[in-house]
Amino acid sequence: MSDNRPALGVGMVGYAFMGRVHSQAWRSVDAFFDLPVAPVMAVLSGRSEDRTAAAAAQLGWAAVEHDWKELIKRDDVDIVDVCTPGDSHAEIAIAALEAGKHVLCEKPLANTVAEAEAMATAAERAAERGVRSMVAFNYRRVPAVALARRFVAEGRLGEIRHVRAQYLQDWIVDPEFPLVWRLQRDKAGSGALGDIGSHIVDTAQFVTGQKLTGVSALTATFIGERPMAEESEGLAAGAGEAGGTGTVTVDDAAVFIGRLSGGGLASFEATRFAAGRKNAMRIEVNGSLGSLSFDFEAMNELWFHDHTLPAEEAGFRRIYVTESGHPYAGAWWPPGHGLGYEHTFSHEVKDFLEAIGNGTDPEPSFADGLRVQRVLAAVEQSAANESRWTPVTE
Repeated sequence: MSDNRPALGVGMVGYAFMGRVHSQAWRSVDAFFDLPVAPVMAVLSGRSEDRTAAAAAQLGWAAVEHDWKELIKRDDVDIVDVCTPGDSHAEIAIAALEAGKHVLCEKPLANTVAEAEAMATAAERAAERGVRSMVAFNYRRVPAVALARRFVAEGRLGEIRHVRAQYLQDWIVDPEFPLVWRLQRDKAGSGALGDIGSHIVDTAQFVTGQKLTGVSALTATFIGERPMAEESEGLAAGAGEAGGTGTVTVDDAAVFIGRLSGGGLASFEATRFAAGRKNAMRIEVNGSLGSLSFDFEAMNELWFHDHTLPAEEAGFRRIYVTESGHPYAGAWWPPGHGLGYEHTFSHEVKDFLEAIGNGTDPEPSFADGLRVQRVLAAVEQSAANESRWTPVTE
């Protein structure tokens, strides 16, 4: 690793759950990967002066700004990392791109298709000036998921016929859990659909290399009123002392079927009411020559079935994705020493910095994020229209 590498200052907006995990990625990435540029954790921005200062000291940021607009103006900021709720993604990302800053933006890209379209347009214009942008679908960077994509691209599954994807959580099963921002449409855009459904849509399209062309959907809100939240951090929250309740304005769960651009069938389920499931992001792909299966609750494992083998030998076999030849894994520990959730963000940042340093366009792009947003919009439209088949617009 050369000491003559250009340094790139990072300014991050938001310091809560995503801010913490992104900070871990910025801290660790340069120690484990041979990067063409050197990231510098320059500035952290947040609305609360005390909490932002405390987070900066704890997470390793050199300076603090309490207005993200001032962060963007700083000469020591080359990259803006957007870790805020979805209602502010478009404003921050577009302003940063227009100011010539590279942008990494958390998912889903925006709260509406119109916002995502504006962001994708701004990203396309910025790319003409060498300014890069990427949306943070971190599950693409799980080594086992990246290996699944490799298997499909190599033709080992043959013609893709089925995809079934689930994202199952249970953190709001309790009706007394407070009304946090993720349960309010004006801040989150949608509920389980956008928060975790966006991940399985992107993962399915990434692994198969195909697009969803249409959907038929159902959504449900199981608990319509919740105690007002006093404060929240990540997926935890406390109820306010003043009491009172507020209305949940997003979906609690979404299920939908779809068709892939290659003709295959797909089914999706996203819920935060699957009691006992903490973070079960699952995908299974069935093809003419084989199948693969992944569950994030066993994130270092990929299950693969080679249907070309004789029946006496055939069946799913476990691949423990920790070998040096597996995607990303060789940069970390000896074989058999598994990785965790936080490593996916280090891989994300690594790929982003390599693209910036090498002058290439990173993936997933804002255009990819817009494509996912259009699928989410089609799901909501279908669910509001008696599950009528709804094409995904291009």
